[in-house]
Amino acid sequence: MPPPPSEKPFDHLPLVLTGSGDSRPRKPVVMDPNPITEGNKANRSGHASSLRTSSLAVAERWNESQAERVAAGLPSPEPGIPLLLQIDTAFDLDILRRQFSFEIVSEHDDGFVIVVSKDLDLSLIQQKFDEFEQEVYGSGSIAQIHELVNDETQEERLRRILTDQLLSEWPTLADDAEYVVDVSIACTGDWQIRNRLKRNPRWKPETWARKENDWSNDRLAAYERWDALKDSRLDDVEAMLAPYNVQVLNNWDNSDAKSVQLPDSFTLRIRTSGKGLRDFVLNYAYVWEVTEPDEIETPQQAARNLADLSAGLTFNAPSTNAPVVCIIDSGIQESHLYLEPAIRDFESKCFLEGATPTDVTDCVKPSGHGTRVAGVVLYGENVPKFGIVDLDCWIQNARVLDAHCKMPLTMLPAAVIRDVVSHFNRGKNPTRIFNHSINSAVASRTLHMSSWAAEIDQLCHDRDILVLQSVGNIRQSNPIPNPGVAEQLAAGKSYPDYLSEPASRIANPAQSLQALTVGSVAYDTVNAGGWQSLAKQGGEPSAFSRSGHGIWDTIKPEVVEYGGDYMIDGSTPPSVTYPAACASAYPILIGSTLHGEPAVTQDDVGTSYSTPKVARIAARLAAVMPTNSCLLYRALIIQSAQWPAWAESLPMHEQINILRRLGYGIPNMSRATENTQYRATFTTSSDQVLGTKQCHVFQIPIPAELRTPGGEYDIRIDVTLSYSATPRRTRRSPRGYLAVWLDWIASQCGESAGSFLNRALATEDDPVGDRNGELPWTLHPMTQHGLSGVRRNRGTVQKDWAIVKSNALPEDLSIAVRGHQGWSHDPDETASYAIAVTFEIVGQEIPIYEPLRTAVLDLQFVVEVEVEAEV
Repeated sequence: MPPPPSEKPFDHLPLVLTGSGDSRPRKPVVMDPNPITEGNKANRSGHASSLRTSSLAVAERWNESQAERVAAGLPSPEPGIPLLLQIDTAFDLDILRRQFSFEIVSEHDDGFVIVVSKDLDLSLIQQKFDEFEQEVYGSGSIAQIHELVNDETQEERLRRILTDQLLSEWPTLADDAEYVVDVSIACTGDWQIRNRLKRNPRWKPETWARKENDWSNDRLAAYERWDALKDSRLDDVEAMLAPYNVQVLNNWDNSDAKSVQLPDSFTLRIRTSGKGLRDFVLNYAYVWEVTEPDEIETPQQAARNLADLSAGLTFNAPSTNAPVVCIIDSGIQESHLYLEPAIRDFESKCFLEGATPTDVTDCVKPSGHGTRVAGVVLYGENVPKFGIVDLDCWIQNARVLDAHCKMPLTMLPAAVIRDVVSHFNRGKNPTRIFNHSINSAVASRTLHMSSWAAEIDQLCHDRDILVLQSVGNIRQSNPIPNPGVAEQLAAGKSYPDYLSEPASRIANPAQSLQALTVGSVAYDTVNAGGWQSLAKQGGEPSAFSRSGHGIWDTIKPEVVEYGGDYMIDGSTPPSVTYPAACASAYPILIGSTLHGEPAVTQDDVGTSYSTPKVARIAARLAAVMPTNSCLLYRALIIQSAQWPAWAESLPMHEQINILRRLGYGIPNMSRATENTQYRATFTTSSDQVLGTKQCHVFQIPIPAELRTPGGEYDIRIDVTLSYSATPRRTRRSPRGYLAVWLDWIASQCGESAGSFLNRALATEDDPVGDRNGELPWTLHPMTQHGLSGVRRNRGTVQKDWAIVKSNALPEDLSIAVRGHQGWSHDPDETASYAIAVTFEIVGQEIPIYEPLRTAVLDLQFVVEVEVEAEV
């Protein structure tokens, strides 16, 4: 049956699900034994004695400290002794809970983990030491505990709880000095959901029903205990801090509107004395992170004189059902000529503490910040000077920054963004696209996900929203340890090499796995008035744009857009700025006129302005695909991104830095939203759901007319997986951070559908297996293939691409998406995902859209008939 004509020319095409199944248990991985573990087994008596001595010393010291606090009239916290363990890196952390009843507080580098024992005498673990020494069956795991750190001053524990800055100040904390810090409290408990039973075929139906019901009740009880534990720990913390007149400035838990449903911790922002902070950190076992509040960084402003705005503009408001983009920023000049027709002023809200909810005006001098960001969403690169202007989307105004473009210390960013999203993402038509051009002033930390970034991840997963997040800016000049560009150049670090320095890493919360993180590139090289742009060609990274990788070596930023560049002069060392003489190197922006500045300016640069250009693409996707999910919007934006031609031609060892600075490249609205006769994009029509050890296989048939032996055309194939799952902050890897994690693999040339399904269900690729038929993927899931040291499957966006000669294409390309266990043991926990696959003929020699469309719709018809027959 011939496929029906397309409703619209060059629609995205369906990905056809042709197979699914549960993965088989993987073969045991034979690893080289850890020499320390083997040494402990060979010297059981010595190892047990060492652990026993350390544990007794730690317990005695902790109990003495708690007794002294009681004698001083201070409240007793929840019982528990914190222990710092160094373990074999292959050790299953869950054994610590099952065998020793430890609560796992946080995981750290080099095999260190902080746990808490409620057994104040540590009698259970002492018994385990005795059993290990006596070679009792089942006690061998003690050998994998390499050290129980006897930390008299708790310095080693503090080193893993405090930031570097707080650690350096710790010895000199003044008792009466005031400190504002964010403290994170673990609340994982020492229990877990037990595995769901497999049905015994000899059980009667009523027996199976009773066992299933018992398991469901136990599962529900476990979640209720976690909720109760959070409430109890919050009360406990407040009671412990009470003697020091501590002020809780903001909280981020599940007790009120500023809550988050993270399953393992909550965060408080407190103002306290040095004495109160010291007592709390040293004597509360469940605190796992103490950080300084983030200093918000936004681009500096500078007024420029440009031509007056031309007359004769007529604006048409967006249609009633047009997409909505919420600008989380410094407010907006809502009466602005260019903005007013698109502002939903009846929904605007100020979230600043001490301000009225209606105080939503952008007061940042001289030309605003949120006002500029909103203008970029509406107009992109094309700000009109005359004629009739049809606006494509609505703008919502969420003011969270003050007149100095700062967030007050009393506001916890994680709670703020939750408040904003909760306010706008509700009702019959909830807002789903949020532009967040706000960052910390310094590089993000790399061990644990911040509360700010984790909240974004949770909101995206729970509410199906898309947060467009800037990577942050490197200042023109700033002292060490957060050096600006001028200091980097003066130290002999040239552009763009200094972008790979740790101080240039993306800024919080850009490491969020779910946010679509955006960097900036330069328009072109500019030389004017004695000033020279640092970029030497268009598409090179902007001198201020922070770089990846992200946390846990995830690919961040995912995309980049044009945000301008810094200029340098000929002095030694050079001055760094963005002078008026080089305006052609800066984006055209809508500026606030409240302080006498022009309505259209070209006088500022920053990732704040590259980010809303991507929000503009998201809004267009929402317009043409209004019922699809934000996971698909994110996939299609990233799918549309490509590196500049000069980057594609670089040798592979240089492309590693391109990936760190440009991510997957510059997105394109046309590629994201539509096809041509030379390009066909296949997508899932709705979000798919996948649990642990499950697999879906999609198939794209490639018609023979595209594979003719005489044709040798370059075909670019792009694949992008976008997924979300429930996060957990206290773990130090993406697999421990997410409840379920996903990856994808592709079929090889000549591999049958059945063989590919069997390989996909085997859970893991064989890193040394046969790769003869594999497509030449750029990144690859294995670090030893593709770009060296890079794995495409580290984050919740996984893109790869390959260029194949048309006569070497397989008859079918199959893609398998696989689910793997993360932190959750709940068998009902799932991840949601969308996936996109694009075929594009690079030289446009022959049309490919219609042949591919016909082939896939034929396959879809066959699969639907088979499904109906089975039913």
